[in-house]
Amino acid sequence: MVNSTTSANQLIQDQVSTMLVEPLQAASVVLAAGPTIFNSSEPLRIPTLTDFPGVGWVGENQEIPSDGEATFGEIALMPTDRKSIKRIVRVSNELIRQAKQGVSTILQTKLVAAVADALDDALLAGDGADKSVTGILNQPGVTTAPMSTTDTDPFLDALALAASMEVTPNRFILNGTDFYNLRKLKDNNGRYILQGGPAEGAPYTLFEVPVTATNKLPAGKGVLADMSQIAVVRDIDPQVTGVKVRDAEVDQVCIRVTTRYDLGLLRPEGVILLDGAAGAGE
Repeated sequence: MVNSTTSANQLIQDQVSTMLVEPLQAASVVLAAGPTIFNSSEPLRIPTLTDFPGVGWVGENQEIPSDGEATFGEIALMPTDRKSIKRIVRVSNELIRQAKQGVSTILQTKLVAAVADALDDALLAGDGADKSVTGILNQPGVTTAPMSTTDTDPFLDALALAASMEVTPNRFILNGTDFYNLRKLKDNNGRYILQGGPAEGAPYTLFEVPVTATNKLPAGKGVLADMSQIAVVRDIDPQVTGVKVRDAEVDQVCIRVTTRYDLGLLRPEGVILLDGAAGAGE
């Protein structure tokens, strides 16, 4: 029998590529879209003016009405019991010393990205359970409007609804599959209705409003928002807060990453939830 690379593979020298293939990671959505960010590790109260007396026409020498009062409220964010997103990964010191690549650096980078991704999920669709973040989709007081992936008129209707509330939206956020179904639509001249894209060197826009595609939204759901009306409170960005040797008897390194955020709406009118099940005529 002739020895070969198959029968004597223990004699073959291994090479390790300098490239590490990581799991696919979703791009950040909420923070990249430009919300209003406040930095605070303490409870934050944002004053609001909820009502203001109307004005009227007053003639010469007539008494100016003074029977109305301004009404104030507040938005309370980052309560003391708001939980953080945290994760620890343990690695043996033998692996760190013997690995061809910088394992601790790779894991730190990946942990930060994974925690940031979980944060973005929470900011967009968090349900607020167990003292976590209530995301945009579950914020109280927002308006719901129909959407479709076969007709763009409902998106114009949503923009008209926003205009009726004195809101100028600056972002559509859509599910990835819904986005590409819309991307197929053309006008009567055979031109795609969604404008922009990599070939044009510009973001995709629908009726001149930038569009973000993400699979962090379920199919048939979308958001139309003035992102400046979304308040994000930042305690700490996702970061490595400690790299320490664990107990001496196990000879491990612990890599810990934490982050803490909260989200609320400065004006609920600034966000319209788009729902494909709300009579859009799919």
